[in-house]
Amino acid sequence: MSVDVPVSPAAAPDAAGATDRDSWLALMDDIGEEAGYFQPLGDAHWAFFSDQSPVLLVTFESLAAIRATPGQMPAGHAIAAAKGWSHLCLIAEGDTWYRDAAVYRYFDRLVDDAFFEDFDRVVFYGSGMGGYAACAYSVTAPGATVLALQPRATLDPAVAGWDRRDMAKRRLSFTDRYGFAPDMTEGTGEVFVLHDPAQPLDAMHAALFTKPYVTQLRCRHLTRRADLPQALTQMNILSQLIEAACEGRMSAPLFHSLWRGRRQYGPYLRTLWALTEGRPAREIMVCRSVSQRLNAPRFRKRLAELESAAAAGPATSSATL
Repeated sequence: MSVDVPVSPAAAPDAAGATDRDSWLALMDDIGEEAGYFQPLGDAHWAFFSDQSPVLLVTFESLAAIRATPGQMPAGHAIAAAKGWSHLCLIAEGDTWYRDAAVYRYFDRLVDDAFFEDFDRVVFYGSGMGGYAACAYSVTAPGATVLALQPRATLDPAVAGWDRRDMAKRRLSFTDRYGFAPDMTEGTGEVFVLHDPAQPLDAMHAALFTKPYVTQLRCRHLTRRADLPQALTQMNILSQLIEAACEGRMSAPLFHSLWRGRRQYGPYLRTLWALTEGRPAREIMVCRSVSQRLNAPRFRKRLAELESAAAAGPATSSATL
């Protein structure tokens, strides 16, 4: 016997959202059939593959982030499609950390089928949770390049008990297969770990990546006002780094050359300004540097105030943003 249960108005948006999600999945299935494939991996993960060329970009992205973009396609797809590269995207619904037996089995099949051997160059990319996964699953593609932004090494409290973020996710197993990300990079070509050393927890995770083939790229003071991928995207750096990795040009000197773009990036400059509180001489240096290079009325106004105060006598307390 079935019983009809009335749906409350508050539940209606959830029902509509589920329909939209199902429609999106159906659309991705159609696109995958044309491009390569789109297949579910258990209840909370999917793999989307577009087969285009011997260069393969592997990205780890969230369903929510993908559906929030105008085209509702993985971010990696736009980069790969523009260059004519192949693209494999592992999509997660929720904060799964890609810790799922179905995902393990999928990568096992790729290894058994010698999938990665069909490509001349393979790049694994991800940030945060995706950065962890990019490192953890790179072991399946020997010689691959890994570009990981703010990766966690593990959520295992026995190793990273000092990190109390995502406490609820500690119930996931990080001690079985594909578990400890730094160890799983063994056999890769190069691993580039980007993080903000001014963020202690991110810096502590980055410090666990100690292999000789790991290059630490420090983005100091960039994540106080935004997450790292967002900031690098706004600076037009992220896509250039991914493209460089896929073209075999990724290096520390290239990063540092692009990193100079921070001198034009407003949130970074405002962070530097805020850090000068109580240090008038340093605040003058920051305001003068920005005023000379950019059209920055607030910096110019503050510089005039500081220089006037310095000429009149002892420096007054500096303003903060």
